[in-house]
Amino acid sequence: MPDKGPRLRDVAQRAGVSLGTASNVLSQKVAVAPETRERVLRAVEELGYRWKSHARPAHRPQASGPLAVIGAVGKISGTEFMTGNPFYSHILTGIERECRRQHISLMLAHIATDAYSRPVSLPPMLLDDQVDAFIIVGTFLENTIHMIGDRFDKPVALVEAYSPGNRFDSVLIDNEAGAARAVDHLVALGHRHIGLIGSTPDAYPSIRERRRGFQAALHAHGISAHYIIDSLLDREESYRATLELLHRSPRVSAIFACNDDVAMGVYRAAAELGRQIPRDLSVVGFDNIDLAAQCAPPLTTLHVDKQLLGTMAVRHLVDRAENPQRPTLTTSISTELVQRSSTAPPARARRQGGD
Repeated sequence: MPDKGPRLRDVAQRAGVSLGTASNVLSQKVAVAPETRERVLRAVEELGYRWKSHARPAHRPQASGPLAVIGAVGKISGTEFMTGNPFYSHILTGIERECRRQHISLMLAHIATDAYSRPVSLPPMLLDDQVDAFIIVGTFLENTIHMIGDRFDKPVALVEAYSPGNRFDSVLIDNEAGAARAVDHLVALGHRHIGLIGSTPDAYPSIRERRRGFQAALHAHGISAHYIIDSLLDREESYRATLELLHRSPRVSAIFACNDDVAMGVYRAAAELGRQIPRDLSVVGFDNIDLAAQCAPPLTTLHVDKQLLGTMAVRHLVDRAENPQRPTLTTSISTELVQRSSTAPPARARRQGGD
């Protein structure tokens, strides 16, 4: 039966590029401008176009393992697709590269999510019999993921995604240790009044882990004062929460932002209050997205190897397909502190040091 799904020309038309440019993006044989590549990949995701990571005949390809087609399912919040997200797009790059290395085809789809990354709809691709395995990215699926596994009996790997019971292989960031590393850095500089922005007690699991790591690190350093304003992982909310925090607790000399986008909200609030970073307020983010090195001043943050997250997910799926009875595995990716210009000793410490 002929394939009636979207074709490459449909992708090219949706992205507003030529057929050759769309082909070059997907084959990666010719360098294409980043903004053009993003438009093409977004069109792929929107249309649910099935494409191959390496040129192969139309029949089932000769992959290096038992998987021929992997479906990558990422979240969308509002109008932001995985391909355009400064964090998840790098995970997708890791998935792409590893699929190409192992001669596996890749399909993209999205899950619409709410502010807490819980799904509000599921993509039709989950019903596609041509897909051998799935990677679920950045979504708290709760019981939904169990329905997928029970009904289709296909390998599933989670990337910074969560479901109860640890039933599926997963690749996660060591969020608690990363947050503790941020606090350790600020304490070593002399800060004792450290705020937290960008979390709530019922936040997405990775953010709750960062919150726990923040609190545990303060406790380990013998610091009892916690300055926390609950807010969603959103730049505008973080801006308002930072204004509230600094009005309520002007002694706060440093803030740990639960991700780099949240840190941008902190920057805006500090500027509005006349607090210069880092002279009057030190800021540490999390994720090390591209913007972190480009803002003023460049942001100290926890680097996450985002491409490795995607790479390891593909490897988990291949190994699971080859060894279906093995125990469930979780790979934890550690973080690395990248020190830039947004952190410094607090003003009191500088004066005591003769600065």
